[in-house]
Amino acid sequence: MQFIILLGLLLVVLWGSLLVGSVELSLTKIINQLFNMPFLPNFEASIEATIVWSIRLPRILTAACVGAALAVAGAQMQSLLQNPLASPGLLGSSSGAALGAVMAITWGWASWAVWALPVMAVVGAFVALFVVYALSVRHGRASVMTLLLAGIAVNAFIGALTSLVITLVWQDYEMAGQIIFWLLGSLESRTWLHVLLVAPAVIIGVGVAMLYARELDIFLMGQETAESLGVATESIHRIILLNTALLTGCAVAVSGVIGFVGLIIPHLVRMFWGPRHRYLLPICAIMGAIFLVLMDTLARTLLSPQEIRIGILTALLGAPFFLFLLLRQREF
Repeated sequence: MQFIILLGLLLVVLWGSLLVGSVELSLTKIINQLFNMPFLPNFEASIEATIVWSIRLPRILTAACVGAALAVAGAQMQSLLQNPLASPGLLGSSSGAALGAVMAITWGWASWAVWALPVMAVVGAFVALFVVYALSVRHGRASVMTLLLAGIAVNAFIGALTSLVITLVWQDYEMAGQIIFWLLGSLESRTWLHVLLVAPAVIIGVGVAMLYARELDIFLMGQETAESLGVATESIHRIILLNTALLTGCAVAVSGVIGFVGLIIPHLVRMFWGPRHRYLLPICAIMGAIFLVLMDTLARTLLSPQEIRIGILTALLGAPFFLFLLLRQREF
């Protein structure tokens, strides 16, 4: 019943986001255009059809997919590392994806191939995570503490490389501006190609996470307890880390760097629905989608026709929430 209510809430949020924008469209026009599908033979081209099918709908669906991906990735990381303050970017996947995308922009690949930037972002996420895992493995095992320390080091190094690239291209103001605005996170001008990239990753990523829901429950009791119960911790580590890289890489590839979604949503879902991953993971996906669609709607309407970068809004909400969690942990 809870899932039905949450799915209904998601549909309401998606519907409401379709109605809102710099160009006002009535409820009747939206309904008419949703039945006026571009792939039907009797499709009638119009400004309203372009707004709904080419501008708003792909952007909204991309936001929903990115939110779901980041939230599920965050839930996995928090359970794997037994740390409620963990997030998808903690082990370098977000910064690696960002560096990959920045290189695609710098080398000019993004201008002549639509898929170049997303592919480079996903590759960057996988490479960063591979380096973190390789640095943390000792005698065939990777402890949680060494994973965290390696992640911090790799994040710092990748951040320095990204800054170096921006410095080198600073004379090209157009390219430097494009990189900086992309790093701030945005869903502006998203197309159906972006939906097609991130949607399969979300389906696969959530599916893989659900397959290991029981093991993630056991990880909450600690790595040693998991090993004593017969869980193959090293293989689970690798699978969950690769799954996190897939989700984070594809999300960053289509939206830029959007922080704190993977921190806020899993934590709130645990507070209200408990830690069992059988329920936690799908609810995180739904709530992540709802959250980011709402944030994107605010980003494109608060200062309309000017647009706020969605990464700025999530940081404004996420940073105080992170401080709240830190203070709450100190009390205990």
